Amino acid sequence: MKLLFLKNLFLFTIMAMGISILTGCIRLEVATPDKPININMNVKIEHEINVKIDRQVEDLLKNNSAIF
Repeated sequence: MKLLFLKNLFLFTIMAMGISILTGCIRLEVATPDKPININMNVKIEHEINVKIDRQVEDLLKNNSAIF
């Protein structure tokens, strides 16, 4: 029983040492850019509106053009 505990303790120690060595090699650097960020938003929006007029209303507008 004690031999199994020592074996597990040894493996855990080796793994902990390996992880600590590997994490010491990793370098993380965060830096701001030298130039400002440029976002180009050329957006062209076109709308086409189609209005369908009832036939009676259309005739009314043709006959009474003085309204407008």
